[in-house]
This record gives sequence, C-alpha cells and structure tokens, in this order.
Amino acid sequence: MSIRVTALYHFSPIPDPVHVREHLQAHMARADLRGTLLVAAEGINGTVAGTDDGINQVLAAIKDLPGFSGIVYKDSWATEMPFKRAKVKLKREIVTLGVPGVDPSTRVGTYVAPADWNALIERDDVILVDTRNSYEYHVGTFQNAINPETTTFREFPDWVKENLSDKKDRPIAMFCTGGIRCEKATSYLLQEGYEQVYHLQGGILKYLEEVDPASSRWEGECFVFDERVTVKHGLEPGTYAMCHACRMPLTPEELAHERYEAGVACPYCAGHHSEAQLAHLRERQHQVTLAAERGEVHMGHDARAVHRERKREKWMAKEDSRRSAVTRPTE
Repeated sequence: MSIRVTALYHFSPIPDPVHVREHLQAHMARADLRGTLLVAAEGINGTVAGTDDGINQVLAAIKDLPGFSGIVYKDSWATEMPFKRAKVKLKREIVTLGVPGVDPSTRVGTYVAPADWNALIERDDVILVDTRNSYEYHVGTFQNAINPETTTFREFPDWVKENLSDKKDRPIAMFCTGGIRCEKATSYLLQEGYEQVYHLQGGILKYLEEVDPASSRWEGECFVFDERVTVKHGLEPGTYAMCHACRMPLTPEELAHERYEAGVACPYCAGHHSEAQLAHLRERQHQVTLAAERGEVHMGHDARAVHRERKREKWMAKEDSRRSAVTRPTE
C-alpha cells in the first residue's frame, strides 16, 4: 500500500505559535501521522506522511487557522513509511535566513510555472541560482545553475552580497526543493533592491512531477528530507542512500567504498569520529539491525540515547562547513 507524503508550507502571521503547536500535535496524534511540522510566528512548514484520511485531517486543521486557507502542499508517495516519529516544533523562522524584516507573506518574486521554466532559464540574460545547500546541489540541479556553495541557508545573504550586488538590474531565477526557501530568497532580494526576481512555482518537486523527462533541463536526482533520500522524474524513488552518521547522501558506488560502514561512517565522515562517538553509532546500528530482524522500526532505545543523539546532531552541524569543502572520493 502506498503511503502519502505531503510537503507543505505557508507564510502567514501566527499570534500564538505555542497554541498552534499544541493544536497540530493533537491532530497529528489522532491522525496517526509521522513527520515534522515547524511552527513560527511567520507561518508553518513541514512534511508529514500517512493515510489519505490522516493527511486530509491535518490539512483541514491547518486550513482552519486564520490566514491558512490557501496553504501550499505537494503530494508524493512512498512504499514504506519515510519517517520514524511525529514532531511539531517551535522555531523562530520556518526556514532560517536570519535577516530581520524579510516577510514573504507580503512580497515575493514572480512565480514561474514548471511548464514555463525552461523558456526562462534558457535565456542568455538570466542568472540561474540554486538556493539549496551544496550537498543538495551535487545530487542534482538544473543545467547551468550557480551553486552558492552554502552549508546553511543563513549563508545565502552573504553570498548574494558578494556575488550579485552589481547585478540588481539582471533577471535572477531561483529554485529550491519545494518552494519555501525561494519564498524567503526572492523576498530578500526584492528588499535589497533587485528588480527582476523569479522563482520556480512548486519547486523542483513540482517540476519533476509535471515536466516530460525528454524536455527536462534537470540533471541528476533531487534530495528530499526523509528516508527516501532522493527522488527522480515522476517523483519515483531515487538511487541514493543516507549516511546515518553525517547525513550525506551516498551513491551506490559510495556505499561500496571501503570506508563505508552502515550507520557508522562513510567516505565523507570516516576518520572524523571519536572512539566514544564510534561506539555509540555502532551500538545504535546494532539496535537498528535487531529491530529490523523483529520486523520493528527502531525508535531509539532510551532517553539517554536520545540525549546523545541530539548532542551528535549538534556536533554534526559544526561539521557542515568541513563537509562542504570535501570532494567526492574517486572510485
């Protein structure tokens, strides 16, 4: 049976994010959904997975919120549940740019439908920018797209100032996975005085769903933030796997690399773990294997392990800048 996977976002002011978080957490539980929703004063963002009825229940709960009747969402399907748990988190921003005053609910760039995207990006005067992070770019991107080589979206404004400040009169087209980063990116550029700012409506996912592969200008696969790792045209599952130690997407060739150890290390992070971290990762992978043999999904075996996992995630965030400079290993 196919599992519905729904990516959604909407920018609209939320006076009481704490109340909305509790409201959505209750609906997620009742609908038996998994995935993550982010709630901030500027709006809601996230991806959830489950049954049609469950997804529709949560979408209805969101649409009932003042200002959210027009929420944008994108459906795809998976053969297995792509998330391990359900989370609704409070955030300062639903996509973190870190620039005060940027408000996509009041002003964004010009939307370009997937059917019209090729004609725009093939123009000689258009500057095409991938607003995603560097590891996403290397999995797949549009032909001739510029890679800002960012490790977090917070770095994007600095890149713009260093590389586009003398091009405010040029047409600039931007794209991202589902559209949300471009809402903020185009709003930011308009705030900075750029005159012609465009973004791909529905993001890469909508393009891959609607555009015939024979006429596509997309090269590679598209990274997604769930257990599928990547998708291809038609939103079919891709060929990449995830390193559960450093979160890098890995090709089949990299999975066969001598430095790859399932759940523990890959060619990108091997040699960068302490002995204590390696011991924890190997124990976690052992528990995952045991759970799989029992036909269960490993959800974390105790609160202490969850705490360690959170510390590991913080440590890996610090490693992002190092990973961005690492080239793919030769085969």
